Amino acid sequence: MLRGELVSEALQISPDWVRISTAAAIELGLKPGRIAGCRCGCINLLQNYPEGCYANCSYCGLARERPGAAEDNTFIRVAWPLFPTDLVADQIAAKEANGGVGRVCIAEVQDARAYGDLVDMTRRVRRRAEEVPISALVSAPTLNEERLRELRDAGADIVGIGLDAASRDVFHDTRGRGVRGPHDWDQHWEIARAARRIFGPWKVNFHVIVGLGETDAELVELFYALHAEEIAAYLFSFNPEPGTRMHDVPRAPIERTRRIQLVKHLIEREELPRDAIAFDAAGAIARLDAPAELVEAAADGGTPFRTDGCPDRAGEVACNRPYGSYRPGEEFRDYPFPPGVDDLATIKSEMRLHEVWRDGGEA
Repeated sequence: MLRGELVSEALQISPDWVRISTAAAIELGLKPGRIAGCRCGCINLLQNYPEGCYANCSYCGLARERPGAAEDNTFIRVAWPLFPTDLVADQIAAKEANGGVGRVCIAEVQDARAYGDLVDMTRRVRRRAEEVPISALVSAPTLNEERLRELRDAGADIVGIGLDAASRDVFHDTRGRGVRGPHDWDQHWEIARAARRIFGPWKVNFHVIVGLGETDAELVELFYALHAEEIAAYLFSFNPEPGTRMHDVPRAPIERTRRIQLVKHLIEREELPRDAIAFDAAGAIARLDAPAELVEAAADGGTPFRTDGCPDRAGEVACNRPYGSYRPGEEFRDYPFPPGVDDLATIKSEMRLHEVWRDGGEA
């Protein structure tokens, strides 16, 4: 990148400028290209500041201490091109008028300016596209109840929060004081519960990542806790980003990811009882006792293995994030489209469910 371009990007900051995922830029016609096999259902936007983000999450491409210039960093391993916010809002409105937009998501970074700019950017989209659903992916330390209400009044109907870590200890070691970060486990839960009161049931979600060092038992306990509080859990797969603290940490084995996806689905959709899941000494799923009709219907339908995210107006997943958890040519960690027959065969082979599943608990 030329020096003049670096200076220019340093001045192109939010709320007047916004980064947009490459898939969303293609969907809006702001970049050439096509997305194989599906459309991009959610227009994902990301705030831009020359300093990047003041948080220091050990796996994140925007982390404060990641080497290099902030504008050269990636987020979930892909580039996010920069455009004027009003241009993006106009393109959203044009697409909304010509077939509709599934959802818009505006992601806030950790910065003293970020909350006010998030409200401003939400209002800009809402003024141009009055009916489009808008999610705010927030940084919990910037919020309180009054600010959550202002965000709702600005036009957001869903709040997403990056809890990411499935346990207090993993959170400390990857997001909190263990990595000189500003995030606090208890404060994230306080904001999520406040948002649940203000926005309503299933209008708040935690992002949860498989592969940060948690156990299966911790993930399962979190799924039950969130389900009881009517807070959604949206599952992501850890994918190491170059230059981060966790750049050399291996990904979770694919069979583990598939089993977690299946169990989460059974907990949320089929009310799977807690005693149907047993764990070994290391906290890994060792036994799943569930009726064959439930397990086979889930595996054959493919829903547990699709990308997990905020819904569109019809209640279908809008945030399908093509290539968010894998690169072209890599194995799918989640599917941004309904898995086909060949995909389902691959999923079942990867899951190796026969190693842990018993039909209804029978030996």
